[in-house]
Parts: sequence; C-alpha cells; structure tokens
Amino acid sequence: MRFARKILVGASVAAMIGAFSINPALADKYGNRYGHQKRAKNVIVLIPDGCDESVQTLARWYKNVVLEEGDLQVDSMQGGSAKIHMANSIITGSAAAATAFATGHKTTVRFLGVGPRTDDLLPSVSPTADAYAPVASVLEAAKLAGKATGIAVTSRVSHATPAAFACHIEDRGWDNDITEHMVYNNVDVVFGGGARHLISEPYTTTFGETWGAKRTDGQNLMQVLLDRGYAFVDNKEDMAALTSGKVWGLFDDSHLDPEMDRETLHPTQPSLAEMTAKAIELLSQDRDGFFLMVEGSQVDWAGHNNDPAYMLNDFLAFDDAVKAAVDFAERNGNTIVLAFPDHNTGGMTVGNYGLSYTDLGENELLDPLKKMTCSANALVSNVASWDITGIQDALSTYWSIDCSDAVAQEIIDLEPSVGKSYALARVISKHYTAIGWTSHGHDAGTVPVWAYGLDIDGTLDNTELAYIMADAMKVDLDEITYNLYVDIKNLTDNFVIDVANDVLTVGKAVFPLGADYMVVGGRNISLPGLTVYASGDANVAETVYISKKAARILKKLRQI
Repeated sequence: MRFARKILVGASVAAMIGAFSINPALADKYGNRYGHQKRAKNVIVLIPDGCDESVQTLARWYKNVVLEEGDLQVDSMQGGSAKIHMANSIITGSAAAATAFATGHKTTVRFLGVGPRTDDLLPSVSPTADAYAPVASVLEAAKLAGKATGIAVTSRVSHATPAAFACHIEDRGWDNDITEHMVYNNVDVVFGGGARHLISEPYTTTFGETWGAKRTDGQNLMQVLLDRGYAFVDNKEDMAALTSGKVWGLFDDSHLDPEMDRETLHPTQPSLAEMTAKAIELLSQDRDGFFLMVEGSQVDWAGHNNDPAYMLNDFLAFDDAVKAAVDFAERNGNTIVLAFPDHNTGGMTVGNYGLSYTDLGENELLDPLKKMTCSANALVSNVASWDITGIQDALSTYWSIDCSDAVAQEIIDLEPSVGKSYALARVISKHYTAIGWTSHGHDAGTVPVWAYGLDIDGTLDNTELAYIMADAMKVDLDEITYNLYVDIKNLTDNFVIDVANDVLTVGKAVFPLGADYMVVGGRNISLPGLTVYASGDANVAETVYISKKAARILKKLRQI
C-alpha cells in the first residue's frame, strides 16, 4: 500500500451528492453566440491532426489536376477558424488541444481530460477547471444521453486525440492506463491501432502475425471486452462483415500505416473512410442517435517529418472520411458534421525559397509528388546503405529523383541531429519540390473549421467547439462533470488510496481505479463513469474522483 490519507471534509455530503451547478461564464458566452442554433440526433466530428489551409490547398490542386476528381469535400464546408493555444503555451500540444475541444476546458501540455496545472499558466489564461480534476467529454455526455458512441483513428486508439474523448489522465504517454480507461468507458465502436496495450501476452492475428504485448499488470483487456459483449476484429474483411453490435477493431499492435504505404505493408488494414463508414453503419442503429469522433492521425506525423507526399495522401484519405460522414448526413437529415485540425504541424507552405514567388506551375508543384510512391519512413527502411550511393539508389527507385552527390551528402550531414526520415524528407523537399517548411514541430496559427448542418463563422476558441457539439446533442457538459466526478476528499475522510494495487477503499467499498464499477461485499455495482485517480503535484494533493451515484450508494451503506 503506497499511502493512506485522511482529509477533513470540506463540504456536506448531502450538498455534494444532491446538487450540481454549471459554469455560468462559459454557458453564457456559448449560449449567446451559438446556443440552440441546430439540434441533431447524431454528431460526427472529424479531425485531421496537424494541418492548416496550406495542406488543404495542396490537396485541392492534387485532387483537381492529378486525380481529376474535383474539389475536396471540406471545400464545400468552409466556415470560420479556431484559436488553439493551451493553458501553458501559445503553441499547443495535441493532448491539450484535444482536451479543449472534447471537454471545453484549456489544459496543460500532455494532460488528457483534466484541468491544468496552476504554476505555469499563460498570464492571459484563467482556468475553468480545477487542477488535475477530470472534466466530462462530449463523448461521455453523449453516452449518458443514451446515444451510441464511437472512435475511428489511424493511430493507436490510446493516442492523444482519441484519448481526450474517453479518458482522464495527466500524461498522454501512459498508453496502458489510457487504454484501460477507454475499455471501461464503454465506447461502443472503436477502430484503429494499438492492440498491444490491451494484452499482457502476445496475440496471434487471424492472418498469422504475432503482435507483442505492452501491459505489465497481467490484465487481458481484450477478454474484458469479450466478456462485456464486444466483438473483436483485427482485419478489414472481418470489419466489413460486421452488421450490428459493439466492437473493437484494432488492425495493428501499434499505429496503422501511412495511407500511401498501407496496401503494400499491411493490406489487412482498412482505410479511414472504410472505418468511418462502418462505424456510422453500426452506430446509426441506436434509436437515440450517436456521437462519432474520427481522426486522420498521421497528417500530423507527415508534418513533423516534413514529408509532403505523406501529408498529402493522408489528408486526401481524411477528406474521403469526411465525404463518408457527409453522405450519411445528407441521407439521414438529422446529423451535423464538424471538422477541424487541432493545430498545424511543420508550417508547410506551397512555395519555398527556391522559387520565384509569382511563377509556379501545376507540373512544377505536382509532378514530384506524383512520383513519390511511399512515405519517407518507408523509403528509409529500403536504403541498403546509409551513404551517398545507397540514398541515391533508394530515391531513384521509390521517388524517381536523380539526387546529386551534394544533396545526398546534405541528408547524411543532417541525419545525426534529426534522424534519417526527417533529414531525407526535409532536404528533398527543399531541393526537389515546391514545398517549404518552417519546423519539425507545431505552430500557433489558427486552424480552419469546416461544418455541415451548422453555420460557423468568425474566429472561435477551440473550447467553444465542445459546447457547440454538446448543445447540438442537448447535453450540458458542466452538469455532467459535476455528476460524474466528485472529489472523495469532499465526501469523507474514511478512505484509503492504494496506488500499488490501483484501488480506492471507502469503508467496506472498493473502487478499482480507472474502472466503471465498485465492489461491495464481493458484488460488482455498475457506475455511470470512471473512478479517476489524480496524483497532483507540490501544490495539489493527490485524490480520487467518483460519481455522485457512487456517493449515494456509499451514503446508503453508511460508509460516508
């Protein structure tokens, strides 16, 4: 047992479990601007992680000229823009950005679904949630409103953006804990990667691969899912065959492949559009409606890599997923679709220092990208020897580039500071494409907001997007937070937090941390939300949050 802590009760139990309040400042701001403009049975939100309108511009030119398929789906949905700063930096991280539009609250870098630290806030930021305290997401709100819920991504499902919708954890790197939260948060449909964080022993797929395990606690969360009535699929054919029910479909032990490498490396993996369409098919069978979050996760990684073809192809794949969502919305007539990046990555520009700024033709822009048949990561894996000849041979074979000795040497010289794929993509972009980059990181620019079924204009804060989605579903995020997450310190001093064994004990009741049930007398009692542990810091004591339903049960049992 790590520690036992007794704390004076700071509020009456009756007051804490019998009432709730809302955040009047946010509610008033939101209600005056976007409240009640459109109510919908279904809400679909799609996020191309890490891009801005420069990427949209490049993809539009490619789709029009090379693919001859016309404009992008998002072009017909162009609306306003969103500010993206987080609580402690003008440039945001993905976890904090996702927390903002999933919950309506700014938070600290790496935090997921919890309030920000107080010791490093931007002077202009006034926190709207207590430090480390869990705040309800629009997915959790939809679930409590009786709607089906879903997530479809091309990353591990425990990655920053999906995690912010279904977990409450202070470090985005804790994939095992995040996955546990997601399992016990009862999301109906989950598609993506990351099977290794479900299991403690290797898993053999239906197509003969062996996936490694990352859990060290002995748990088999895949079996937990099966015991709870979920199907589990690991390939796109089995996903396509699904006709109803709850499902987790994880198609890799870690992340899925880039869109341009998928058919070559792992043809068993579905596209983002295929996952989106199947998720909609399954979720739309719920008569109360559904909430679905979709992420084109790897647009961001391509930006970090400064890899223009990777970024282009994954954005086009994302746009196909948006089309699948809008096609359903048009048929259904009671669905809104909202799409927006979380931030921009790489600072990509159409145009660079090597060009005359008013002289760029279609061929000059698009021909180099047409010839890139794989991502820089995949190309690097096929470099026979990391020397001038090896790099030149791989570039000739996979990107049809006749690379000079000087440029190959520039790649070699840069590699020790940024890595092979970053060096290769960055240097090749500079010398052999019309694409420019400003960094390998995020930037602070506003991002576009695209919408179907909503009128969005002007510049929003990204926190407002959460309240727009919540209002469309007729749910109150603040009310749900106050009903799902009550600080145990405000209820009783009769508790023990045992971090080593991941449990909270309150008298005779035991709460597994990160789960949706309590145990009393050997009997499991279902709860409406997770029991959330918050470790705190030098300024904030560690604690645990339980639901008001749990508090009422404890009071009835005379444990508080």
